[in-house]
Amino acid sequence: MTSPIKRRALITGASSGIGKATALIFAKAGIDVALVSRSQSKLEEVATAAREAGVNAKAYVLDLAKLEQVKTGIGAIAADFAPIDILVNNAGIGYTRPLSETALSDWQYVIDLNLTSVFQCILGILPAMRDRQRGTIINVASIAGQQPFPDWGAYSVSKAGLIALSKTLAIEERSYGIRVATICPGAVNTPLWDADTVQVDLNRSAMLTPEIVAQSILHAAVLPEQAFIESMTLMPSAGAL
Repeated sequence: MTSPIKRRALITGASSGIGKATALIFAKAGIDVALVSRSQSKLEEVATAAREAGVNAKAYVLDLAKLEQVKTGIGAIAADFAPIDILVNNAGIGYTRPLSETALSDWQYVIDLNLTSVFQCILGILPAMRDRQRGTIINVASIAGQQPFPDWGAYSVSKAGLIALSKTLAIEERSYGIRVATICPGAVNTPLWDADTVQVDLNRSAMLTPEIVAQSILHAAVLPEQAFIESMTLMPSAGAL
């Protein structure tokens, strides 16, 4: 899918998984990409691959867990790579533990990274989008934000909050020409399952691939301006797992 209009996108969590796949599929569609994560070396690998597809790509190191730096940091990136037409909020953390055993510090960390950092990313980019009276914001949530899964409490709450944030933002920013979409995938075969905070053993071969999710993100990003996808739920054909 090639975009006839030249666009520029900022993607968080762009060094692996869904973020990396989105960066590469955007590049193939002719969309310039600003890549954000904590790993300079991994980002540079993705940026190099994106440039080989013929677009402008730049790596930016920013730790979204440091909330006090996120709004300013994203604002600076948006200014450096201007104009940003598309913001893909993909960075996040997986976490499994019964609510009764979830430490307050763990709860806060999951909410901070999966929800509050997205809020701050949005605030960092919103002024420029409002000035231009156009922009698309795509938030990667989860099926866990729509239905409960045991032991995924903190994660589910963070993603349900993200869905509510997206819906509220869509209404508030509509008059500024800004579209907001939420992508809610089922299980996706990404490094999330390898994290120390996730203790689940599932059949990863039956999961969605990052590339499939990235195709859906691209579809939402390049729709004509008079339309938008409010929410898309994307499930593995094998079920939620």
